[in-house]
Amino acid sequence: MKDVAMRGQANWLWRSVAYGLLLTLLASGPMRADDTAQDAANGAGDDKTAETEPVPAENPFPGRLPAPSFEGGVEWYNCNGPISIKELRGKIVLLDFWTYCCINCMHVLPDLKYLEEKYPNELVVIGVHAAKFDNEKVGENIREAIMRYEISHPVVNDANMTIARKYGFRSWPTFVLIDPEGQFVGQQPGEGNRELFDMVISKMIAYHRAKGTLDETPVKFNLEREQVAPTPLRYPGKLLADVPGNRLFISDSNHNRIVISNLQGELLVTIGSGQIGHKDGGYAEAMFDHPQGMALVGDVLYVADTENHMLRTIDLKQQTVSTLAGTGKQSHSRYARNSDIFPNGGPLRETELNSPWDLWHQGGVLYIAMAGPHQLWKHDLGSKGLEVFAGTGREDILDAPLAEAALAQPSGIVSDGKSLFFVDSEGSAVRRADIADDGQVTTLVGPHDLPQGRSLFEFGDIDGVGTEARLQHPIGLAYHNGSLLVTDTYNHKVKWIDLKTNECTTWLGTGTRGTGLDPVELNEPAGLIVVGDEVLIADTNNHRLLRTNLQTKQTTELVIQGLTPPAHPKAMPQDETDGMLAQRLPQVTVSGETIQVTVEFDLPLDFKLNQLAPIGYRLRADDAQQQVNPAAIGPKKQAQTDGKTATFPIPLTGATGSTELEIQLTYQFCSDGKGGVCRFASERWTLPIVVAEGGTSRVTVKAKP
Repeated sequence: MKDVAMRGQANWLWRSVAYGLLLTLLASGPMRADDTAQDAANGAGDDKTAETEPVPAENPFPGRLPAPSFEGGVEWYNCNGPISIKELRGKIVLLDFWTYCCINCMHVLPDLKYLEEKYPNELVVIGVHAAKFDNEKVGENIREAIMRYEISHPVVNDANMTIARKYGFRSWPTFVLIDPEGQFVGQQPGEGNRELFDMVISKMIAYHRAKGTLDETPVKFNLEREQVAPTPLRYPGKLLADVPGNRLFISDSNHNRIVISNLQGELLVTIGSGQIGHKDGGYAEAMFDHPQGMALVGDVLYVADTENHMLRTIDLKQQTVSTLAGTGKQSHSRYARNSDIFPNGGPLRETELNSPWDLWHQGGVLYIAMAGPHQLWKHDLGSKGLEVFAGTGREDILDAPLAEAALAQPSGIVSDGKSLFFVDSEGSAVRRADIADDGQVTTLVGPHDLPQGRSLFEFGDIDGVGTEARLQHPIGLAYHNGSLLVTDTYNHKVKWIDLKTNECTTWLGTGTRGTGLDPVELNEPAGLIVVGDEVLIADTNNHRLLRTNLQTKQTTELVIQGLTPPAHPKAMPQDETDGMLAQRLPQVTVSGETIQVTVEFDLPLDFKLNQLAPIGYRLRADDAQQQVNPAAIGPKKQAQTDGKTATFPIPLTGATGSTELEIQLTYQFCSDGKGGVCRFASERWTLPIVVAEGGTSRVTVKAKP
């Protein structure tokens, strides 16, 4: 958990130890009641009719006051317009205050996904992106992060912290609950609170369902990822080269696989099915979850399987994937080096890990940049355990002996054979750790040892020496002839650090995100390696690899020939009207070649059809019917709409007689007719028809969600 007020708090995963404290903890967060009168008006609406279930005598989680508005957000994503409290009337709303650099914010995404899937019709999650770094205030960068993290709920860019101030936000991440009546219930900072919110939401649902204030109409959001074309690489992370073997290893992170090519860019093999999971086995069936760093030792490739919180091994001869360490669950325990109070690691397969991000092999030891607990770990190859190597777990940039130093989300690690070099992404610093047991952690470039955790908030784009230089969330680095090359990720650059003088200078990139190669433009580059007289760069948000000459800086794209996106399994088609009772319409006599069906919509006040979403219809009939053209029966088709009604044809065969048709219709309606919060609705009708002379060619039906 990061304190936006720069208090330098220890980054340990606070959890509620007793639900008896719930009301105090959940409702204790400070908040400003800016424009609450207006918000109360926004929340006004028609109450639904109460169900037969009796209303509980007392609301288990009563709202404290009307929730502040979302006004002040700069842009909205994963929806087609701003969302208001009024639109969310009847839904339980969970606000996630986050910033996309923050490892803790990444950790809560599985919890949000779990809650969204468990309560799809009762809960709406909205991400409020309150940026830490300047680069994170840029809308397109947030959009990329939404797709990279595969977020499926709306996100608002709160670049000016307007919404954050209204809700008394102080640290990343923070969850806020709003009840179906638009009332602020409370907030809880930190991660590891899935069970807490699951319990609260389930009790809120029971109360508001019984009271009749819960709207369980499904909602639909238009996701950013649905608007982009697939690419061979998807947010590539780390790179590793085997020069003697002429092999290049690529962590194709968002395709959940490892790609191996030769150094000329010819594809050799892909490892992993492309599906998220942690399955061991052959190359085709194995599963990863957003892998990052790799290390090659003989014929074994070690992989930091980051979001599985595991270390995996790939036997390149046997072509199999196995699990080396981790349980598949994120660690919520505190570990310390050489401590009698806290465990110093543990057995490989019994010790929970926390976002391993990069690996380095040196002298029979596998060093691990463990981003989650802000530490470096190590594993002696062949041993049965792993342990902390450096860092107390406090999130800060403090130079000290290995066991006493503070790190901040280490995300890249290399060595010159004598010392380890690593980037602390959240501290925007490049650091050195001595390999000796009595070694020290020292900062080479960037801020360190500032009071009250201020080192975490000292960033920028300044070339200079040592503490004078400024980076912005660097993620990768490579060693070369007494110097380091660093991906200054949020500055869209590669920096060069002379290890004799600690001078840091811009080596590549204009500082502006882009795709140009003359001059070279980058987009949040992550990994890089030096191969001969070239630097290979994972230009992450551009979904490409670049090859740059060390001397001339001439740059070309390295295309992996023959690489295609993984084939994802096709979802079984769903019938959205299954389980619905069909409304029986009056029998109608028809004639002609085609019946034209018009659907008139009776929508709630202030709602309109979502013209950006197709209106789908499907016809079903008895196989023995002879009056309707068989081509009209079966797969879903798209109706025509003028924004107020929908029309579709039913072609006839010319045969007279009677039959029954089943019409299924799916559509979306939104408060502004363009996006925002869109409700998903389905209709199902049974239409008896008689085909005879003198009948009508037009049928009108009414849809009311």
